[in-house]
Amino acid sequence: MDLSGRTAVVTGASQGIGRACALKLARCGANLALVARNQQKLEEVAREIGSMNRGGTGAPAHALVVAADIGNDEQIKAAFKTVIAELGKIDILVNNAGITRDQLIMRMKRADWDAVLNTNLTSAYLCTQQAITSMLKQRWGRIINITSVFGQMGQAGQANYASSKAGLIGLTMAVAREVGSRNITCNAVAPGFIETSMTAVLSDELKQSALKMIPLGRVGTPEEVAHCVAFLASEEAAYITGHVLNVNGGMLMG
Repeated sequence: MDLSGRTAVVTGASQGIGRACALKLARCGANLALVARNQQKLEEVAREIGSMNRGGTGAPAHALVVAADIGNDEQIKAAFKTVIAELGKIDILVNNAGITRDQLIMRMKRADWDAVLNTNLTSAYLCTQQAITSMLKQRWGRIINITSVFGQMGQAGQANYASSKAGLIGLTMAVAREVGSRNITCNAVAPGFIETSMTAVLSDELKQSALKMIPLGRVGTPEEVAHCVAFLASEEAAYITGHVLNVNGGMLMG
């Protein structure tokens, strides 16, 4: 999967799945724009990318750090203006940024609902809107939304999170239909139980309960999600759009 000459934007790139996606895309030859709130963590990822020995042309990897709150409209606009000014174009957009604010529906506060929907779903719409002009001009683009198995099957205590991730699936299909004629694809990757800081805080009891639902009998890694993102970003996936690629160890089938 050669992405030499491509420019990719990854939101939520400071840790977990976003970090793994950024590193994988860089190894495939892409230049990266790393977007998240934590500038220090982004700079650590950028240094790792800058020091890697990648294939293809053998050119040094480049990563632009863009610290921004993905839940803020104006900061999103400013971030994408910076990317275009510094890197010239956007070929690949990975909408990965996400948060949780878990609570049973009867106790969930409106502020927690709004925060999760704004960060997980509205930001993807805004980022896509900012990136799409560049893709339309060059008649080539890859938009990849990181959804979740819980956007497909629901989860008690996560009405806000599950709704936001289900919304991403709808957004993926709508955008795929809008821009397909311009050689732009839009797909989603739906991770299951992945070992990240978001799942690390869960109780052992909940983790063991989740493992019983996974036929492969283990949790996934961020790198396993990143491999799928890189594939969907490549020419090899040129005839795939509006698709949800499940990466869940068999947790959900059908």
